[in-house]
Amino acid sequence: MKRFFIIISVLLLYQLTSAQALQLTDVLNTIQQSYPSLKMYDAEIQSLDAAAKGARNWMPPQVSTGLWMTPYNTSLWNGAKADGNMPAQNGMGSYMISAEQMFPNKKYNDANEAYMKAMSSVTKENKEAALNDLFAAAKKNYYEWIILEKKISVLADDEKLLQFIITNAETRYKNGLGKISAYYKAKASLGNIENMRVELENAIVQKRIALNTLMNRNQLTPFSIDTNYVIKDYSTMVFDSTLFYNKRSDINAIDKNIQVANLNQEAERQSLKPQFGVQYAHMFGFGGSPQMFNLMGMVKIPVNWSTRMNRANIESLHWKAQSLQEQKAAMANEYAGAAYGMQQDITVKKKQVQLYENNILAALRKNYQSNLLAYEQNTEELFELYDAWETLNNTQLEYLDQVQQLLNMQVDLEKLLEIK
Repeated sequence: MKRFFIIISVLLLYQLTSAQALQLTDVLNTIQQSYPSLKMYDAEIQSLDAAAKGARNWMPPQVSTGLWMTPYNTSLWNGAKADGNMPAQNGMGSYMISAEQMFPNKKYNDANEAYMKAMSSVTKENKEAALNDLFAAAKKNYYEWIILEKKISVLADDEKLLQFIITNAETRYKNGLGKISAYYKAKASLGNIENMRVELENAIVQKRIALNTLMNRNQLTPFSIDTNYVIKDYSTMVFDSTLFYNKRSDINAIDKNIQVANLNQEAERQSLKPQFGVQYAHMFGFGGSPQMFNLMGMVKIPVNWSTRMNRANIESLHWKAQSLQEQKAAMANEYAGAAYGMQQDITVKKKQVQLYENNILAALRKNYQSNLLAYEQNTEELFELYDAWETLNNTQLEYLDQVQQLLNMQVDLEKLLEIK
């Protein structure tokens, strides 16, 4: 028996520790550290940075070897000894070893290195944009879970009220002090509450699965959340282009693309400069011929017919940068318009929520309490009390829907402003 209680205690402790409560910041931090696509961006950044290490590459040296200026008649290779009046003759031909090396243009290497190092900056901004989308999805799921919990809490209170109404009505009916007309409506509402609870609990499971997926954990890992939330004030913010240029990662990615295009353009310009090299050759003469060498300088001259592709690329990159600049301005303008529209919607929704809190719900609670008091004093009928409860219940759920809409609007604005 003692062992049984120990096992039960351990299992309960495991459930309590495994179903830990996660703050929204905990969820966001886990997503930032664990979501697979973010690691994909990290690997791509490492790949681009690794490729940039080879930006200052030299062309490989060229080595050649073989016969040099050697006659087809092999008898001439060894030459001839002096014979009578004929002087000695050296052999003809030689065996040559040569090597040549082109030297890179330093300014081209500098430009190419700057271009390749800048390529990963675009991916870094794309990663931040992806992270912003993930955070927005997590916030929406988290806030929707909060509202679901609050709706379940409302249903729990409603269930207690209906149980009281039903029990009281049964007692009165047995004693001949009340009518039974609203009794069955209350019983049906009790069943509807249970039905709603099942739906809400299923929705919570779906939110838990969604958040576990975003955190790259087992989708069925149990955890709870903090049901507190904060309505933030963005009513005084001014949404100009500078704000979005500084905050939006997708706009920053375009800006980085413009920089990359400009750096690539500079690298193409530097490739039009002459490129120098040197060639050295050593010849082993045949048949007593002296050893000789050849030392030559080389230059690649960028004449018009050999630079057409480079010049076309330079012009193409100019127009690409211009296109990206216009896209950047268009996006900032579009975001500013959307932000002001969201700001206005949030202002209106806040007023509606405040009306529910300060006027509508307060009045309906007083109406229900007065009907309850009158019912207890036998001056009101059951259907009037039930009607007061039903109106209050529906309005409480409508209020939570309004809060949900407000929180979603807040998340959408924070996503637009990239407030993480």
